Formats: sequence, structure tokens, C-alpha cells
Amino acid sequence: MSTQSLYHTYKRYRTLQTDTITALPIVILMPHSACNCRCVMCDIWKGNKNLKQLTEPDITGLLSSLKKFGTKQVVMSGGEALLNPNFFRFCRILQQENIKVTLLSTGLTLKNNAEQLVTLVNDIIVSLDGNEVLHDTIRNIPGAYSKMKEGIAAIRAIDKDYKITGRTVIHKLNYQWWPGIIDSAKESGLDQISFLPADVSSEAFNREVKWDAPRQQEIIIPKDELPVLETVIEHLITTYKEDFDNDFIAESPEKIQKIYTYYSALHGINSFPYKKCNAPWVSTVIEADGSVRPCFFHPTIGNIRAGALSDILNSHEAKQFRKTLDMDTNSTCVKCVCYLNLSPNTSL
Repeated sequence: MSTQSLYHTYKRYRTLQTDTITALPIVILMPHSACNCRCVMCDIWKGNKNLKQLTEPDITGLLSSLKKFGTKQVVMSGGEALLNPNFFRFCRILQQENIKVTLLSTGLTLKNNAEQLVTLVNDIIVSLDGNEVLHDTIRNIPGAYSKMKEGIAAIRAIDKDYKITGRTVIHKLNYQWWPGIIDSAKESGLDQISFLPADVSSEAFNREVKWDAPRQQEIIIPKDELPVLETVIEHLITTYKEDFDNDFIAESPEKIQKIYTYYSALHGINSFPYKKCNAPWVSTVIEADGSVRPCFFHPTIGNIRAGALSDILNSHEAKQFRKTLDMDTNSTCVKCVCYLNLSPNTSL
């Protein structure tokens, strides 16, 4: 390990110990607020008319903070990041600073952008909701599955080893077809598939207010169907053992079982699954209007159009947030579905 890498690891340890950000391995950017899908479990698309997007000055303005914190990876999230007309310009700017770029995408426009993606983006994670019919139904976009599959094929034609993985939100409308989702991930040419339950409790994903009970019931797995979910998971663990063993399924069987625990907790049957997370210490989220959050789910702590990211993350407010955050009791953290635990010596 180089002296520079050792120093960065040391700063990551110091960040965890002191609650002052001295190293920030991951930054999540939302280049564009709109989305080209209309998913049933997400409200981002409902704000498409209220367009917000990051600009080139926003990205260049971040560079001093990213250099200071030794940022290794930028994750382009959204909305659909590819909708920003300057998306590839952003990637070039980051590439020049030796920062890796990961794209989270609906997959609808991968084919049209294949050459630039292979050149300027290090890896891609696409959303997958089921087989062709189910995926298109949940996305509310006819042909969404075929466009995603064609995009993956177009990238593979340029670079057969390019890493493209999938991510699936498991919920009421697709959990019974879970085995078919794994099969569809293989059919579409993905290198890996990951699973998480649906967030129904937070104000993230463009929710002006938290979902009320009737809206939540549209997505969460009903209490009387929990035994079916349990049977489906048992079937997965037995039938797809090889896919767990070779990491085609990203989670361990134990983590997959926590999806059952999460949904049963929503019905008050048990506690929410334990999670270990250090996202506010190792990453930050910058939204399309420049707002800065400690993670996707906690309130904003500043805006990069009003101050440097380094100052925002180490403001008194931000440091107090980290210092006093008890993830075992914080209502947002307890119900969180998407958590990050990055040790200081983890290589990105």
C-alpha cells in the first residue's frame, strides 16, 4: 500500500473517531431531478415539471473539496442522471481528477449512449423490477425492459467485460416473482443482482410529505401474505444457492431474510432488522438543486451554491448531527432500507 493510500486510510479512521470529515470516499450526485420512468414505488417522476439540474460550475466548484477529502468515487443517481445534457462533461471533469464514476440508471437510454458510457463511466447499476411484463408494468413504461436489455447488449458489444449490475426493490407487486427476477437478471446479461425492500416511511425520493397509510399499503407486503414471502425466501436460498455462493446475488442469505424482517416490522410483529451504517461519515448526497444531505434520508444541511462542500460538511450543525446520531433509536435510521457501512481500509 502506498504512503498516500495509508494516509487516506488514517484520515478515514480519524473521521469516524472525531465526527469531523477529513476523508470522504464517496459522493452521490443527482445531476437531474426528473426521471424517464413512472415507477409505482417512487414519486421522483411526479416532479418532472419542476426541473432542477446540476451545472458545470457546480461540478467544478466541488473539485477543491473532493481533492481535500480524497474522494475516490462519485455515484450519479437521480432521477435519471443521463437526462442532464452535460452529464458526460461532468464525467470528464471527474475522470481528470482520477475519480471513478458509477451510474445508477433506469437503463432506457443506455443503447444511445453506449460508446460514451464505456469511455467515461466505470460501471453501471440498472433498476430491474421483474420479467419483461412485470418490469414494464411497475415502471409504467412500455418497452422499458427491452430497451434496458438492448442497452446492456450494446455496451457488451463494445466491451464484453464492462461491469453492469442490477438492483431490485422488492415489494407487494413483485415479491412472488422473485425467482423470475433472478432469471431475468441472467437473461439480460447482468453481472450481479442486489435486493432491498421498498422505502415507505421517509420523505426521500421527491415526497413532499410522508406517505399516508393507504399509499403505503399499495406497496408494502400485506400482513396475511408474510408467510408467502417467507416461503419465497426459503425457496430462493435453497434453489439459488450457487448464485449466493458465487455472488451473482449480492446479498448473503441472512441479508435476504432481513427483507422479511423489515416487512413484518412494518406490521408491528417484530423490531426492524439491525443495521450497521456509517454513511454520514463516509459519503454525502448532493441533490439536483445543490442541496447537501448526510444521506438520502436525513434533512439537508446546506447547499453547494451557497458555500464550499467542505465547509458544509464540517459546519457546527453537521458535526453535531453526526456526533449525536444514534442509529439504534433514530426513527429514520431504524426504518432505513438502504444503508452503507464502509470500513476505513475498504478499497473502492
